[in-house]
Amino acid sequence: MVNKNLKNYLTDKDNKFSNIDFSTNLPLPIQTNEKITVTVLGANGTMGRNVAAIFASFGQCIVYMVCRSQEKANTAKEQAIQSVKAESIKNNLITGTYDQIESYIRHSNIVFESVSEDFKVKQDIYNMIRPYLKKDAIIATGTSGLSIRKLSDELGQYKNRFFGIHMFNPPYNLTLCELVVHSEEQKELAVQLKRYLKDKLNRTVVEVKDEPSFLGNRIGFFFIGEAMRLADKYQDQGGIDYIDSVLGCFTGRNMSPLVTADFVGLDVTKSIIDYIYDNVHDEYRNSFLSPEYLDHLVAENKLGHKVNRGFYYKDRDRKLMFVYDIKQKNYRLVNKYQFYFSNEMIKLLRNGQYEKAIELLINDESQEAILCKQMLLIYIVYSLKISSEVSSDIASCDDAMATGFSWIPPIALIELFGGKRTTRNLVNRYLDEKYQSIVNNEEFYDNVPEHSKYDFRSFLKAKY
Repeated sequence: MVNKNLKNYLTDKDNKFSNIDFSTNLPLPIQTNEKITVTVLGANGTMGRNVAAIFASFGQCIVYMVCRSQEKANTAKEQAIQSVKAESIKNNLITGTYDQIESYIRHSNIVFESVSEDFKVKQDIYNMIRPYLKKDAIIATGTSGLSIRKLSDELGQYKNRFFGIHMFNPPYNLTLCELVVHSEEQKELAVQLKRYLKDKLNRTVVEVKDEPSFLGNRIGFFFIGEAMRLADKYQDQGGIDYIDSVLGCFTGRNMSPLVTADFVGLDVTKSIIDYIYDNVHDEYRNSFLSPEYLDHLVAENKLGHKVNRGFYYKDRDRKLMFVYDIKQKNYRLVNKYQFYFSNEMIKLLRNGQYEKAIELLINDESQEAILCKQMLLIYIVYSLKISSEVSSDIASCDDAMATGFSWIPPIALIELFGGKRTTRNLVNRYLDEKYQSIVNNEEFYDNVPEHSKYDFRSFLKAKY
């Protein structure tokens, strides 16, 4: 069964989609005036509808938004339009259900899967669509970390036309796009797809290997995992809001790390760190071990910002903010911590005195300043390590964190600290051997760029 909008579109005399020769042109006609069609499966999810909006707006594609019910699809369409603030894309978005899947897939140049992060669910979807795929279609998953190689096994002859295209939420504001390539046979096609994502969809594309959680989340959730670990360790001093105060916006981020986890969703946070913990077995593995209090909150369905209960919750009637107290296992009012180092740094940042602010941090030996320094330094070192292993360019960590998390990029942070030599000296002073060994490896550390393409000043916020 084909819905009326789709039927009219497919019989339009000006429709040229089926005549595109993908064997002689680029896999996507980015250098022509041809429009392409995209099917987004699971378009009612947050990422599904937002990715549909990116294709419809930047790519000017016709996008079939496939959901389990027509009502969900219609709601998703309205939310997609709002996400890019462009009413003009409404005619590019066609809503429908899985009842029409055969017609959608047969006429799509790109099929983008955005269903739940579950191997079995995704594999069932691939088995459903495989009989209807165009021979030159691109098939992609938006997974945030599952193995692309393993998922591709369900696609048979289309295996090498299957990629990970992981965008970050919200993609209208965060332009990072991790392109995951799982075999050498894909390399030529990957170059062309990367060009499309960059030039047509305006993405900051980082090509990454098929490693657990890829690059951005591997770094970001390492930092969040370490912050959760410290909140547990320092629960007598306050725990969650204490650590967030030590690592506030003045350290180079729009949100402190545990607020970020709440915004992402504690269930999503737990899913990501659990997956990395189960699939990575290096000496940094324990940074991804889910703390007991996180497990407890998720089991209680206190999942963060989306349900207004997580690490934090806001009493909107009284306009009060509460935080989960790890020790008391209950909520209390958020404390307004006052640390000399952070107060002084914020004053200096307000006056544009960035070097003086970081010098103050370096010279302060209070417990909170040392924790702050240690966290920023492990962020730098771990980012460089993972970027060298997962991407083809060690500087990719800067793209990942700047455009995927809006966090100060690691190499830009090295510059803020005074350069590679000063940063190495600080690592040797404040961190243990597993970090020291990385920066003391001359062959490795010499390959780290002296300068970032990002300006550290734009990431340092003069507030907690």
